Amino acid sequence: MARHFSLPKLVVATHNRGKAGEIRAMLHPFGVEIVSAGELGLSAPEETGTTFEENATLKALAAVQASGLPALADDSGLSVHALGGQPGVYTADWEGPTRDPMVGMKRIQEEFAKRRVADTETARTATFHCVLALAWPDQHVELVHGTLDGTIIWPPRGLGGHGYDPCFQPVGMKRTTAQMTDDEKNAISHRGRAFKMLVEACFR
Repeated sequence: MARHFSLPKLVVATHNRGKAGEIRAMLHPFGVEIVSAGELGLSAPEETGTTFEENATLKALAAVQASGLPALADDSGLSVHALGGQPGVYTADWEGPTRDPMVGMKRIQEEFAKRRVADTETARTATFHCVLALAWPDQHVELVHGTLDGTIIWPPRGLGGHGYDPCFQPVGMKRTTAQMTDDEKNAISHRGRAFKMLVEACFR
């Protein structure tokens, strides 16, 4: 059984204000005070893991060690099945040094061309992943893993979302996640599913 979270304060291991705000809103009903790693001036650890679980865990534990408080971290990415699961944990790296999502989306298309991957929904399947790691000061860690299956499409469509959303069309839908409202996307997204699992496991 998962450990119930009952402490009054939680560090979110991110320097992204938007992400910290989303988590703050999600956990507000449970009376948890949220502070981000950015607000505390904590440095981001090097992500040396080879899986989403490893990277989420090391980020959470690094925040615990630096702050002395429990911490929540996530690691997310896109796995394209015809590319052997790439970019996976290196999803952000595929965006280049300027972290431009279009660079990453174009690289996927280049890899498809090199491997002569057919331009069909069945050939270009992919999965978005989000792993959340909730760590306590005694080093105990709870992990949840949310996923969203879909197809890589080209050219990109939509101006919403972020990252690779404009080229990702969820299974059974005719729009990309970048063409959805925030509420529509959060209801089905890999991150939304992971948060729901975490709340059910540790906060209810």
